[in-house]
Order: sequence, then structure tokens, then C-alpha cells
Amino acid sequence: MNDTLGRRERALLAAIAAALLVALVWLRGGLNSTAPLEQLARRSLDLPVALADGRPTIVEFYADWCEACRAMAPAMAAMEQTQHDKLDVVLLNVDNPRWQPELDRFDVNGIPQLQLFDANGVSVGRAVGARSAPELEALGQALIAQAPLPQLAGVGPTSPLDNDALPVTANPGTMASPRSHG
Repeated sequence: MNDTLGRRERALLAAIAAALLVALVWLRGGLNSTAPLEQLARRSLDLPVALADGRPTIVEFYADWCEACRAMAPAMAAMEQTQHDKLDVVLLNVDNPRWQPELDRFDVNGIPQLQLFDANGVSVGRAVGARSAPELEALGQALIAQAPLPQLAGVGPTSPLDNDALPVTANPGTMASPRSHG
């Protein structure tokens, strides 16, 4: 009787684990996800490669759970597909500790954030917040044409100063990170 109860408990635990696995795969878009954000992230070049290949680059700092990032994904994917020979699109997930140096370097304190680079790999600006397809297209075209960035809310040039030259205005330990939403 005791052995039967152990088998039932193991079978129940195995069924629950299988159901959780199926739910997780389904929530993530399946084994071969058609979700644009995940497809674009998988196709994304490594940042050093993109910055050195002679094409302008748009880096999106994103998270899988970010609704604005998901909403922008189809337009980002379309731009990446139509401009792939003229413009690089790189996605860096803020939840991946591998990208912490980039999060710090580009002062990412919210998502989505786009960091914009010219063909020489020099940061020329950033765009903070969700962007519509026409706004993304305008940013991409400005980078390709080496033209000034369009005047959009939340878009601006980056400072030529390095972070060491900036005055310290807050204790870094008290500043919010892109992952602090609690």
C-alpha cells in the first residue's frame, strides 16, 4: 500500500512537471517561435561584430516580458529584413547578466531603449521608449543617410563626454535598474 502511494505521488508530480513544461513552451511561442521579438533576438549579430562591419547599427535593449518591446518587434523585424545590407539591428536582453557592462556603459534605465550608432561604430544618439514603425523607419533612414536624427520625443544625441567626466549626482547603489519594477 505504501509503495502504491509513492508511485501515485511520483506519477502526479511527473504529470504536473509535464504540464508546466508544455505551458512554458506555449507561453514562449512554441519550439519554433514565430514571435517577432524572439526571432529577431536569435538573428541578432553580436554587438562587436555589428559595430565593426561598416554599417550603422541600432541596438535595442529589451526584455521578453516588456509589452512595448513586443509591440515594436514586428516593425524592428521588418526594418531589419528590408535594410539588412545597409543597417544592423542588435537586440540585448536586459535580463541577461552578460550585457551588464553595456547596460552600464549606455546608461540603460528603462526599456525599450535604442542606442544608435553610425557606420564607424560611434554612438550618435539614443531613443527612449516605444517607437512606432514610421519612427523606427525615420531613425534607420537617418543613420543610413548619415543625416541628423529626426526630432522625436525621447530621441537625442549622446554626449561626447565619457562617464568618468560626469559629476556624480546620486549614490549608484540607490539608482533604479531596468529590471527594478517592484
